[in-house]
This record gives sequence, C-alpha cells and structure tokens, in this order.
Amino acid sequence: MFLVVDIGNSHTVTGIFKDGKLVGQWRIKSESKSTADELGINYHTLFSLSGIDKGDIEGVVIASVVPTLQTAWVNFCKKHFSTLKESDIFVVNVDKIKDLITVRLDNPKEVGADRLVNGIAAWNLYRSKQVVIDFGTAITFDCITEKCDYLGGAILPGIAISLEALADRTAQLPHIDVSEMPSSVIGKSTVEAMKSGLLYGYGAMIDGLVKNIKTEMIADQDEEFRVVATGGMAQLIAPFADSIDVIEPMLTIYGLEYIYNTLVK
Repeated sequence: MFLVVDIGNSHTVTGIFKDGKLVGQWRIKSESKSTADELGINYHTLFSLSGIDKGDIEGVVIASVVPTLQTAWVNFCKKHFSTLKESDIFVVNVDKIKDLITVRLDNPKEVGADRLVNGIAAWNLYRSKQVVIDFGTAITFDCITEKCDYLGGAILPGIAISLEALADRTAQLPHIDVSEMPSSVIGKSTVEAMKSGLLYGYGAMIDGLVKNIKTEMIADQDEEFRVVATGGMAQLIAPFADSIDVIEPMLTIYGLEYIYNTLVK
C-alpha cells in the first residue's frame, strides 16, 4: 500500500493504492501554512474513516508546486509514518524522473512537477504525440512527443481566477455560478453574458491554442495526435472545446502511481 500526493495551489489531492487499485482518494484545500502536525490530524481522521491503517503504507510519492506545503508533507510523512525510511518518501523533481521523461527546455527545473507527472501519465496511456491541458488554478498546456519528450507549452489564467477578477475589479458585475450552461452564445442578461463569455470564450481559446500547437508538433495531418484534459474544471469546459479528445480526471494521481511502480517500488 502506498500514498500519492498532488499538492496544487488551490487543492491537495491524495490517493492510496493497494494491489494496483485506488482504495482511497481525498481532495482538500491547500493551506500553505499547514504544519506537519496539522496534516497528521487531518489525515489520521481521513484514514480512519476509510478503514486505512497508516502502518500499512510502504511508500509515498509527492508532487508539489507549493514549497512550504511540500516541506510540511515531508515532515508529516517522516513523523507520522514511523515505518518508512527516508528513501521511501519520493519527492518528484526533474532530476529524479529523467529516465521517464526528457525535458527539452533551456531550464528544465522551472517546469512544475505536476506538469511533468501529467506528461508521463498521458504518455503511458496513449504513447502518441499529445497536448495535456490541466484545468486548475491556472490552465496549463503541456506538449509531449511519442517518445515522452516534454517540449514546453502554454499557461493562462484559470476560470476561477477570471471570475474573481471580473467580480472584484468591476462595479456592476456579480460573482456568478458557471456550473449551469448558458442558454445561448448571446446572453440576454448580465449573468448570461458572463457565462457565455467565460465558457464559450474559454472553449474557443482552447481550440485556437490546440490548433496552433498541433501545427507546430506534427508534419503529417494523418499522424496520431491526442488532446487530453484533466483538472477540476475539465468537465465544465469540454462541451465548449471540440478539440478535447478525452478527459482523464485522475491523470496526475495515476501518473504518481506509475512513478512509484517504476522508480520507487
């Protein structure tokens, strides 16, 4: 049994794998000032509710884009999983996973660990040229070759950030719920206009970026190319972006599982 941890800017997603199956999965808010003991309290409760004995955990894989939380998580694992050796706690970075993915950038270390994990996971699933779009706090595009080379990508503000900016930086635009689709592209009210602008607008932006990325990545239009979406907002945007081929909600978690089974186990 082993634990995988994806520490994002907004949420931390964790999973427990046993005999190749995901037997526990949780999503909690990322609190950058959390201490190791606070994490211990939270996860002692979550493990107990799921009937998981922390003494059965044989390893941990962590991918993080929040340095302070990464430190707290490592300290939590050392303190509260007393059976683990230091080598059983694997923190993803570009040097440790270089046998799985080759980063074709001038400064490979600036790429977020989650983006590399997503690239590895998508390559393991499809073994083709592809772009992975992660709909999180930011929306990231990560371009992966059929040889699992990481070519780079694009980053733009996430939907939640855009919603907050519209409401907070304007006098008359409200905070809105975009979980319900607009009835038409042409909004008949302020709320409908905002929903349309965000959902249809982001969909068109996704399709436009994918079109340009595909042009740069492939020479033959018949060459296999896939667009994989993941992240909390993927299901929301997918109906408005025809370029998305498949949604993999647990892509990062399964990427961490693959890294554990390949490099740690």
